[in-house]
Amino acid sequence: MGTQESKRDIFNNKALKRKLYSIIFESDTKIGKLFDIVLIVCILLSILLAIVESIEGLWPEHTRLFITFEYIFTGFFTLEYITRIYCSPKPKKYILSFFGIVDLLATLPLYLAFFLPGVRYLLVIRAFRIIRVFRIFKLFNFWLEGELLLTSIKKSSKKIAVFFVFVVMLVISIGTLMFMIEGTQEDSQFNNIPNSIYWACVTMTTVGYGDITPATALGKFLSAFVMLLGYTIIAVPTGIVSVSMMKEQKKFDKYRCPSCGQTGHEVNAHYCNHCGNKLHPTDER
Repeated sequence: MGTQESKRDIFNNKALKRKLYSIIFESDTKIGKLFDIVLIVCILLSILLAIVESIEGLWPEHTRLFITFEYIFTGFFTLEYITRIYCSPKPKKYILSFFGIVDLLATLPLYLAFFLPGVRYLLVIRAFRIIRVFRIFKLFNFWLEGELLLTSIKKSSKKIAVFFVFVVMLVISIGTLMFMIEGTQEDSQFNNIPNSIYWACVTMTTVGYGDITPATALGKFLSAFVMLLGYTIIAVPTGIVSVSMMKEQKKFDKYRCPSCGQTGHEVNAHYCNHCGNKLHPTDER
């Protein structure tokens, strides 16, 4: 009974949960900031370790040491993930959140490596956890700019999708046309339509591997046309996102506090909900 009661006390210890929460989830305190800095250092070291370990013939005598450190880092991240669930006021919300999913994926590769050896290199997913640096060093302005970019891409997604379908149709058409031109040549590399479509993709994106090249004059002329067309096509999605970003930036600046940088104010608000300063001193709304 004593053991069961002690376990129950640990799971229901609100004071312990609050203390752990302030250390793990918050960075306003010295110990909380220190924890996050140590966590980021461990993430960087574990990623560097995986990269170095993948180089064949490099320090083979230290392989056992690398594996030991890999287990130590994974154990630390696993304990941290469990602790986050334990002290979170809403564990389910944390588990299903972006950071919760990334934290889980950061711990799984080494365990999955027992069944699929190559999977353990997926621990580079831990790099996404470095996003917490925005919270630690108060770089929220950079985070907001990133949010602005994601919002612009999301609002442009339909236009980009239509453009992508058009490009796919164009690539298929050009690939088929090149097959008709070059496919009749002896020992031609354009011996089927899929190969020709692959060539069209490589050429239109201006990558130019050079593994498939036309031999006829007409084929070379078509290649030159596709290369020039590629430069024009690349500019289109950039322009679509840029216009969307300009529109979002105007909205963003309109409702962002010039003092603290916070957003989310009411349309007719004149004072910041967070710092109390005036939102737009020369507001003519």
